[in-house]
Amino acid sequence: MLHIFLSNKPGRVRYVTTGEAVPGYRLRLVNDDGLECADGELGELQISGPSAAIMYWNNREKTKHTFAGEWTRSGDKYSRDADGYYTYGGRSDDMLKVGGIYVSPFEVEASLMTHPSVLEAAVVGQADEEGLIKPKACLVLKSGQSATAAELQAHVKNQLAPYKYPRWVEFLPELPKTATGKIQRFKLRA
Repeated sequence: MLHIFLSNKPGRVRYVTTGEAVPGYRLRLVNDDGLECADGELGELQISGPSAAIMYWNNREKTKHTFAGEWTRSGDKYSRDADGYYTYGGRSDDMLKVGGIYVSPFEVEASLMTHPSVLEAAVVGQADEEGLIKPKACLVLKSGQSATAAELQAHVKNQLAPYKYPRWVEFLPELPKTATGKIQRFKLRA
């Protein structure tokens, strides 16, 4: 988009949100069927505004996927509240579809991080015995702390919708990361 199009503003900050549309930009959330989402529903953020790029240089396929008329597909999942504030749900390609409903791995991770024994958390999708994708938590516990898988699963169920809880919990000494500290989720999925 080549410019800020979504932001909290002085005097209008709503914590945990990315904010509201910047004047001159229009935002919408679209579901998998291309229909606009209702408030509170998770959908792909699309933007229309004066600073939108017109294409990707020498990449026709990416251009066709990203630009749809006046709308630019962000590749990010968001929800919007009734006041027009947007909350980030994760990258579209990181989302898990559990029982036909999108689950943000970041939301599950944030819930796990509120447990006093958890130092780090990463959530990835894993297929169950029927081939359906469910959340799996990979955790590093704080030094000297302990927790059971059942305790952590109950912790998430108490904070989030029950279908979002991790079906599997794996305890690791450390999470695999890049040199810049980004979690290497592909290694956790393998």
